Amino acid sequence: MATVSTIRGPVDVDDLGPTLMHEHVFVVNEEYRRNYPEHWDEQQRFDDAVTKLRALTDAGVRTIVDPTVLGLGRDVERVARINEQVDLHIVPATGLYTYRDLPFVFSLTGPGTMLGGEEPMTPLFVKDLTEGIAGTGIKAAFLKCAIEAHGLTEGVERVLHAVADAHAQTGAPITVHTHAESQQGLVVQRVFRERGVDLTKVVIGHSGDTTDLDYLERLIDAGSYVGMDRFGLDILLPFEQRVDTVARLCAKGYAERTVLAQDASCYIDWFPPGLPEQLQPRWNYTHIHDEVLPALRAQGVTEEDITTMLVDNPRRYFTPVA
Repeated sequence: MATVSTIRGPVDVDDLGPTLMHEHVFVVNEEYRRNYPEHWDEQQRFDDAVTKLRALTDAGVRTIVDPTVLGLGRDVERVARINEQVDLHIVPATGLYTYRDLPFVFSLTGPGTMLGGEEPMTPLFVKDLTEGIAGTGIKAAFLKCAIEAHGLTEGVERVLHAVADAHAQTGAPITVHTHAESQQGLVVQRVFRERGVDLTKVVIGHSGDTTDLDYLERLIDAGSYVGMDRFGLDILLPFEQRVDTVARLCAKGYAERTVLAQDASCYIDWFPPGLPEQLQPRWNYTHIHDEVLPALRAQGVTEEDITTMLVDNPRRYFTPVA
């Protein structure tokens, strides 16, 4: 049977159950945290995370897919300590998150740089997938990269190429943060196609930030999943429009290429403490089960389609191609 790597070890893909395909545990600038520790209370953050993740399991969620990678403060040891207290599958990632430039550690070596040579990122990603992260033995299960409104900068293109090459070597699926308004998902698909990526193993993340059905259908028709994965971020697109877009996709028969999530976290240091809850009170782990699924059912989305989006598609995404 096919298995997927999780924080607690390999899990049979058939045991993933209801899965949210894009949620973070923590998004933290680790350099800032270590140098200004007065802004971080480890025990408070730990206890809060356990409480919030247990609420997820109480809502019926069995698995979250966590695309926290370099640039977002990945710390699988911290997540593992939390996971000991919560009966939840947490699927870790490898990759690099940037909208423009590469970190300086990669900027002078690799293709097109001053010193040239082979791409240094690819073997790091492959090691995370095949041997484990930071000596923990916890293996990443998928690759993560990003492209924003800035488009295909030199740094972003190098990360996409490194991720594509790691995918080619391992077969690991890919999730991409994209900017839907500028249709960057199509750019990602072009770059990946040229690099030989299996587009059926790619989630075009944050596709739910648009109501443009033509754009979404183009992504799906090329083979990828569309991530309707920012429910609760009404500031980017209102709740009603997000729900309506998913309902319209299901009505067109596209449930098999649609995955759901909120892009929420237990803690994100991009905002002052408490501000996310004040600005976006729906942006939390249980919003989909509390409000989105009832709204989808009210619009005629069937239980079969909901199961497809929450259970069948994640299982298929993590099942290796024969």
